[in-house]
Amino acid sequence: MNKTLVINAVGLTPALLGPATPRLGRFAQAGKLATIAGAFPTLTCTAQATYLTAASPREHGIVANGWYFRDECEIKFWRQSSFLVQRPRIWDIAKRRDPAFTCANLFWWYAMYSNADVTVTPRPMYPSDGRKLPDVWTNPPDLRGHLQDQLGTFPLFQFWGPTTSIAATRWIADAAIMVDRQYSPTLTLVYLPHLDYILQKAGPDAPAVAVDLGQLDAVCGDLLDHFQAAGASIIILSEYGMLPVSRPVHLNRVLRGHGLLSVREELGRELLDAGASTAFAVADHQVAHVYVNDSAQIVRVKALLEATEGVARVLDGEGKKAMGLDHPRSGELVVLAQVDSWFTYYYWLDDRRMPDFARTVDIHRKSGYDPVELFLDPRLAAPKLKIAATLLKRKLGLRSLMKVIGTDASLVRGSHGLPCADPLVSPLLITNRPELLDTPRMEANEVCGLILKHITGTAEQ
Repeated sequence: MNKTLVINAVGLTPALLGPATPRLGRFAQAGKLATIAGAFPTLTCTAQATYLTAASPREHGIVANGWYFRDECEIKFWRQSSFLVQRPRIWDIAKRRDPAFTCANLFWWYAMYSNADVTVTPRPMYPSDGRKLPDVWTNPPDLRGHLQDQLGTFPLFQFWGPTTSIAATRWIADAAIMVDRQYSPTLTLVYLPHLDYILQKAGPDAPAVAVDLGQLDAVCGDLLDHFQAAGASIIILSEYGMLPVSRPVHLNRVLRGHGLLSVREELGRELLDAGASTAFAVADHQVAHVYVNDSAQIVRVKALLEATEGVARVLDGEGKKAMGLDHPRSGELVVLAQVDSWFTYYYWLDDRRMPDFARTVDIHRKSGYDPVELFLDPRLAAPKLKIAATLLKRKLGLRSLMKVIGTDASLVRGSHGLPCADPLVSPLLITNRPELLDTPRMEANEVCGLILKHITGTAEQ
């Protein structure tokens, strides 16, 4: 089996390759580039599951980054158990062919308790006093201490939130090199999220993107240097291309305004009550799964959503089937935004009654994806002072929410999730083994077979 590296450079497209990316550009020129007709929806968890299983969401079950767990009546995002993926992944496939095959997974999703030989994934600690402490989960378990002794504590607050930086991506890449030196796995999967942040904050056409592209290029260069010296086959790919957006669409407020969404009050704040609602939207960038608890209301809800400004299309049962999204985890309806629009999770009608977590970075309590977490509230006169004061209160043992995030959804300038026909802004795949890539454009479920070609020389599964 051939030693292989797969770098997932989130958000990278052919249009972004240029003067700011000399290392990536030289790699592409020396190898071969194809674009990917992205997995639908073109979201992180769905794309990764499709790439690693060669299956569609109707088969592997990862219909978005989060969904409604019907048996619990709860919306959950960013779960981590490997058992949520309902098809074998590439390490399972390769191990069946050759038990000597080994795999290291660094930060690709649904990593915990899988059959990968080495795993590193973010896993904060949540003590009972309300703190959130940066940490990782690893297999083998002692790798956790070894990595953080050498590299420092994983910089969680640079991985997501208003203080994101290249530090988190650099940590992941350095960890991948350390893992390779210690374990020398056959296949190393590395997730580099850095570019994702600026693309959502500023949009893909903003001049500021060049700075972040250069930072990502340097990190990729270090990985290329290490793995090329080891004689590895190398693939660089991405999950989606980012589209410029200017219009947030509040689907849950529309549903609530028509008496379909229910809330319950806790301490004067409103929480979405999914189990008591007739219909609600689980928003995820430019796609939303809409769950309708009363089947008699599906036609009404569909018509209401189709009439909402910023909505391009509403998929019913037949529409989901045509898009490979007919899985029990999907909503009764799936809503697609117009290309300049994206969906918020917001459901409250009065900001004085918004939930207390709305102005915090809290990816698990929110009932949908919230890219506004990337911004400090522009209304704060001294946000750094606010952060320092909150941290001081916590050190003194006082409970205090880090309420530094705004709710101005118009700040977001980039989003994704929709199918894209334009190769320039599609996800890409670059290989240093050009003889193994025989098409300029490939389907998302063909990526798994191509990686297997790099490992074994055959795409049979």
